[in-house]
Amino acid sequence: MAEVYYVGVDVGTASVRAALVTRAGLVVSTAEETISIWEPQSDHYVQSSTEIWEKCCTVVKRVTQSIEKTQVRGIGFDATCSLVVLDQSFQPVPVSQHGDKQRNIVMWMDHRAEEQAARITNTDHRVLRRVGGVMSPEMQPPKLLWLKENLRESCWNKAAHFFDLPDFLSWKATGSLTRSLCTLVCKWTYCPPDGWDAGFWTDIGLNDLLENNFSKIGSVTCSPGSPLGDGLTQDAAADLSLEPGTAVGASLIDAHAGGLGVIGADIKGFQLPCEHQPLTSRMAMICGTSTCHMAISKQPLFVPGVWGPCLSAMVPGMWLNEGGQSATGRLIDHMVKGHPAYTQLQEQAQQRCPPTGENIFSYLNNHLSSMATTSTVDLLGSSLHVWPDFHGNRSPLADPTLKGMVIGLPLSQTLDDLALLYLATIQSLALGTRQILEAMKEAGHDIRTLFLCGGLSKNALFVQTHANATGLPVVLPDQMEAVLIGAAVLGACASQDCSTVQEAMGRMAKVGKVVQPDLELQSFYERKYKVFLRLFAHQREYQVLMNQR
Repeated sequence: MAEVYYVGVDVGTASVRAALVTRAGLVVSTAEETISIWEPQSDHYVQSSTEIWEKCCTVVKRVTQSIEKTQVRGIGFDATCSLVVLDQSFQPVPVSQHGDKQRNIVMWMDHRAEEQAARITNTDHRVLRRVGGVMSPEMQPPKLLWLKENLRESCWNKAAHFFDLPDFLSWKATGSLTRSLCTLVCKWTYCPPDGWDAGFWTDIGLNDLLENNFSKIGSVTCSPGSPLGDGLTQDAAADLSLEPGTAVGASLIDAHAGGLGVIGADIKGFQLPCEHQPLTSRMAMICGTSTCHMAISKQPLFVPGVWGPCLSAMVPGMWLNEGGQSATGRLIDHMVKGHPAYTQLQEQAQQRCPPTGENIFSYLNNHLSSMATTSTVDLLGSSLHVWPDFHGNRSPLADPTLKGMVIGLPLSQTLDDLALLYLATIQSLALGTRQILEAMKEAGHDIRTLFLCGGLSKNALFVQTHANATGLPVVLPDQMEAVLIGAAVLGACASQDCSTVQEAMGRMAKVGKVVQPDLELQSFYERKYKVFLRLFAHQREYQVLMNQR
């Protein structure tokens, strides 16, 4: 009997990836294409839905070129929670003042709508309870309000369809306007079973979205993985070089796909504290440009400063809370590449493993180990401390205006100094995760194990530091492309080869490695965490002082 496959497509911040995945969750082949990011002005980040779909087609063709197209049983898409704007004819509408028409996506990390987000927060509307009490500029309502207030003629009046990027991709594949509960519940304030809260949209000045039963932002919804329409349309099948009618699952936000790709793994025999415990004892962390912290519960739990609870946003029938850090991989890059010793780092890494050179972060990890001649690497961070909110705080403080801090810098700018700053940055991100965990625990979550995936999960120092700083074991997936596994899970469900998302997760997600915390460092991280919290208190004090008249 011929093997059957599922295709997972992941649209991240800077690239589109696809994977061909077997029924058992084995990744057979992958492909990747970069996508453009434009920054027309500070804190404005835009992309093109046309370019993204073209790149989706390219990577899908590459991963399926060696098999019969009839062997592909289903396809699933995930993407960043960016805002796509189309007109009545489903053509792109520009989202910048003088932008190219094709640049019709307001990216997830675009913070142009901070003022609109603050105004929405000040309404104290009941829907805000499900986003931690604070509206983030990374959610869609403030972005929509900004477009109406700033681009009324060139964008708002021409727009007929506003999609979250994952929903745009499933529409492009199937022609179905049905939205995924993942996107609408997490980023748009939709709340099943009641649906849209008309009073909220009226209160914030977007009552025109109520027209035709909210047709511009979505009238019909379904759970992630539900089959959409009649599968691939003739046009989409031709674009992707797949069979018309191939099942397409309702999409997910990229972080949530990563959650599906790890959180349901069979952990029998690994002696983990979450063994013999429900899925609610696990947290999935999807670590890349930013980091998302996914925790699920059987009953709704309200966590201040943490998004949710969202019903069926990741695992159908379960409530999701989503914490996050807006800049993690991006912050590490910023700290390392902005240091005066960065050129020296590049040269040293290049010499280590010619001709291609060693990855700079692997080099830094090894360099730190060589510096720690009489102690563990962690203790090298004793006198250098970072507050990591260079792009604001998503959770649990929910304050996009916060800035970063570094305490303990010397006058020297050597490669050793760069390595220590890199270490302190990673430690600060791990302590930020600890802060999110404590907020969730206080609200009723009982997290016993972390499940990591994404690009940063390939960094051994990042992983071990998170285990040490939180005191929890970290599980890494057998297949490092867990986000793509999660997207393929959607295709498996849509094909009805699996009856539930939970069944597909159990079959396709597997444990690769367990990283245990170094308990001898517990007191060190207790002290480090106290310093971390004081940095925030000092920043608040500085803000009060500087705002005094």
